[in-house]
Amino acid sequence: MSSRREFITLLGGAAASWPLAARAQQPAMPVIGYLDTASASTTAHLVAAFHEGLSAAGYNEGRNVAIEYRWPDGDYDKLPGLAADLVRRNVAVIATINTPTIPAAKAATKTIPIVFAVGVDPIKFGLVDSLNRPGGNLTGLTQLNIEMEAKREQLLYELAPSTTTVALLINPSSSAYSEAATESAQSAARVLGIRLLVLNASTPSGIETAFVTLAEERIRLLLVSGDSFLVAQREQLVELAARHAVPTLYHRREFTAVGGLMSYGPPLSEAYYHVGNYAGRILKGEKPANMPVYQSTKFDLVINLKAAKALGIELPPTLLALADEVIE
Repeated sequence: MSSRREFITLLGGAAASWPLAARAQQPAMPVIGYLDTASASTTAHLVAAFHEGLSAAGYNEGRNVAIEYRWPDGDYDKLPGLAADLVRRNVAVIATINTPTIPAAKAATKTIPIVFAVGVDPIKFGLVDSLNRPGGNLTGLTQLNIEMEAKREQLLYELAPSTTTVALLINPSSSAYSEAATESAQSAARVLGIRLLVLNASTPSGIETAFVTLAEERIRLLLVSGDSFLVAQREQLVELAARHAVPTLYHRREFTAVGGLMSYGPPLSEAYYHVGNYAGRILKGEKPANMPVYQSTKFDLVINLKAAKALGIELPPTLLALADEVIE
C-alpha cells in the first residue's frame, strides 16, 4: 500500500511539472523596442498604423510579439537614454519614428536591427550605404520631406505674391532636420526673390513668442516645418495662426484636419505602417542590410476652405485645382 501511494505521489508530481516543462521549451516572445519623439496621447492613430503594418507581417502585440514603448514627450535630450535602455533590454529590433530618434538608436547599438522613418536623405545623413542595399543594421522608409520644403514655400507664396518676406518655424532641438529644412527653404526664397525669416520654437511658450515676432515684423505668411513636437502642438499653432490672421502652410494633414489653412506632405500613417511591416519581416529572419529603403512618392495638398474664409483669403483657382483634398 505504501509503495502504491508513493508511486501515485510521484506520478502526480511529474504530471504537475509537465506544463511547466512544456512552457520552458517554448521560445520566448520577441520584443520590439519602439522609440518615438512625441507622446502616446498625440500619436495614437499613428501607432495604430504601426500595428497594422506589423500585423501584415504576421505579428500582433500580446499574441506573438511584445512591444516596449519609449516616449520623450517632445524632450529630445531624453532620446539617447531611452535608446540605451532598449538596448539593455536586448530587444530584437528597434523601430525609430521621426528623424531625431535615429541618431540616438544608431549610437546605442551596431548590432540590433533598426527600422527608421526619416524625412531626409538617409545616404546623405550616413544612415545607409545605398537605398537598394543599406549594408548595415539600419533600413526603413524615407519620405524625403526636406526636398518638399521648397515646394511648400512656392505654394504658400501663391497666396500673397506681393509679399517680401516669408517666415519658417522650426524646432532647433531637431538639429539635423531643421538645418536641412532651413537650407531648402532659403534656396527657394532666393529663387522667389524674397527674404526668409527663421523662427525657433521647442516649447509651447516658444511658439507663442514666435507669433509675437510675426506680429512685430508684420510677416504675412508662415511655413511650419516638419517636426513631431510641432505636430503635437498643432492645435496651438492653428489657433495662433487664426488669432494673428497669418496664412500658414503645414507639412501634415493633421494640421488642416484641426482647422489649419493648407498642408502639403506625405501621409504620416504610411511611414508608421511601413516601419511596423519591416520590423515584422526582420523578426521573421530578414536582414536589414539586404532590405531596400522604401521611398515614398505620395504627397498630398490639402486645403481647408473654412479656414480660408475666416482669414478672408480668396484662394487662386490654380491652387484649388492642384489640391488632392478640399475640406469644406
